[in-house]
Amino acid sequence: MSRRRVRIRSVGRFLPERKLTNEDLEKMVDTTDEWIVTRTGIRERRILEPGLGCSYMAARAARECLDRAGVSAAEVDAIIVGTVTPDMFFPSTACLVQRAIGADKAWGFDLSAGCSGFIFSMTTGVQMIESGRYDKVLAIGADVMSSIIDYTDRNTCVLFGDAAGAVLLEPCDEEGYGVLDFIQRIDGVGEPHLHMKAGGSRRPASEETVRAREHYVYQEGKKVFKFAVTEMANVSVKILERNGLSGKDVKVFIPHQANLRIIEACANRMGLDMDRVIINIDRFANTTGATIPLCLYEAVVEKNLLEKGDYLVMSAFGAGFTWGSILMRWV
Repeated sequence: MSRRRVRIRSVGRFLPERKLTNEDLEKMVDTTDEWIVTRTGIRERRILEPGLGCSYMAARAARECLDRAGVSAAEVDAIIVGTVTPDMFFPSTACLVQRAIGADKAWGFDLSAGCSGFIFSMTTGVQMIESGRYDKVLAIGADVMSSIIDYTDRNTCVLFGDAAGAVLLEPCDEEGYGVLDFIQRIDGVGEPHLHMKAGGSRRPASEETVRAREHYVYQEGKKVFKFAVTEMANVSVKILERNGLSGKDVKVFIPHQANLRIIEACANRMGLDMDRVIINIDRFANTTGATIPLCLYEAVVEKNLLEKGDYLVMSAFGAGFTWGSILMRWV
């Protein structure tokens, strides 16, 4: 008996209105537009207004996603939010989203996997539907990275932005379509190279940790870059090979938007022309859990790039280290 297939029914997103450009950052920290663009490909990023929080963005993206599908929140069975910037430790962002959109019968939870948060959340939702127990799952990637960025640290403050994206997952009746395969990996060797030093149970917040600026993203860029280039490309190639496909079969590739050079390296390993790669890092920077759904929104809603039968690969790499890829055949 073949397993139950799952498709993406709809997508939604939320982008804050405020833009923070490279020229703005030149006035805040010792950097230049040329330096940022050359090394990252980023020109501007969006910043959420203070006091709104991750759940606000996630709920806005979820509402648009449901509206596009013509589905009421009352039909949603579960909500999974991939984030590293929840409104608070508890309750979960999923609880706050559930209340905000009126998904009265839904349960859910947050999933922490850094920049792989959406990929991991989506595949979790896929398996929940494959089990036969659920029919409609919202998978959301949302992060307010500006809330944990040190804007005196030129190595990290140029890299990140705020946004949210959501997809509605549901059963797919057609064999050979929808989500075909996925690969997920973690390796704790990455912990020293990309983390937040304080604020958890190991180093609770104190005057000392605040004074030492330990509640912001800490990243050793070269170490992360080297690992990301290798492993994100590896899973992107592997998922094609084990399904008897190659780069020429892929209509659209959606990579995590951390660095333009990483994206180009992955596309090169897959044998893909860059015109089949979705890139928005120049406009939105690295929005962590939101990067993949933001790109998907662009491909599906804004550019109408995917038709029935087209192959789509999504891949990400994040803190942990975490990384993974998803292969879909669009329907």
